[in-house]
Amino acid sequence: MKEKTSITLSSDLLAQVDKKAGSTRSRSAFIEEILREYFREKHRQAIHQRDVELINANGDYLNREAMDVLRYQAPIDYSGTE
Repeated sequence: MKEKTSITLSSDLLAQVDKKAGSTRSRSAFIEEILREYFREKHRQAIHQRDVELINANGDYLNREAMDVLRYQAPIDYSGTE
């Protein structure tokens, strides 16, 4: 459901909105698209930040696991490939 609202923008910003929206989209559609994109990016950033915090909090354990896995890796012979 859409709701009507009113915002006040400076004339130079409104001119940019009109230019970017073009003749195929309304101002409202353009602004709604930009706001959705903004909130999607904020959500992605929050997930990324949470992931980085989890990795950092568990870094020692993850490094030990990686080293353990590497011990089982078979050596690769590159001598016959050219």
